[in-house]
Amino acid sequence: MARYTGPVCRLCRREGMKLFLKGQRCYTDKCAIEKRNFVPGEHGRNLRSKTIGYGLQLREKQKVKRIYGILEDQFHRYFERAARMKGITGELLLQFLERRLDNTVYRLGFASSRKQARQLVCHGHLLVNGQKVDIPSYLLKKGDEISIRPKSQKNAFILASLEEVTGRGVPAWLSLDRDNFKGTFLEIPRRDEIQLPIEESLIVELYSK
Repeated sequence: MARYTGPVCRLCRREGMKLFLKGQRCYTDKCAIEKRNFVPGEHGRNLRSKTIGYGLQLREKQKVKRIYGILEDQFHRYFERAARMKGITGELLLQFLERRLDNTVYRLGFASSRKQARQLVCHGHLLVNGQKVDIPSYLLKKGDEISIRPKSQKNAFILASLEEVTGRGVPAWLSLDRDNFKGTFLEIPRRDEIQLPIEESLIVELYSK
């Protein structure tokens, strides 16, 4: 599957905000946004014009895809699934994204970024309810337990990430048992609990055209 492999700081600069794609670095003054908050490229300083209409909707969709590390086809499938369900489509879309295993691994602090979390899942370091799951897009349900495989509990990246999460915190819909390398998906998050600068209504408007 095609996936962006270039400098991730360029993605943050393109969106004009921190997307937290580079782990702990994003929380320091080394973050590219702190130094060069303008669009990448030769003429970047002159391209931060006001975006309206379709462009605004498109940028919002691109921003969300980049935050969660998802490509267009899969993102569109999440939207179509949310649109078929009862409830607010935009909120349901964000709930699907938050329920992904790779996102939850990052939120719990087992990884310093969603990209690193995806790699840990793909390499078989994670268990869900005691069973190995190596699918990053696996959707968690209320009460699911996520844990680090015993052989992986000395992994240097995991240990470093657990140190970092102390300052970042764990969302209210998750609980972390740091000493036993496990966490629990307590409930599906409400929209007001997903504290990301996202205007999901713009994405709904874009796909509804």
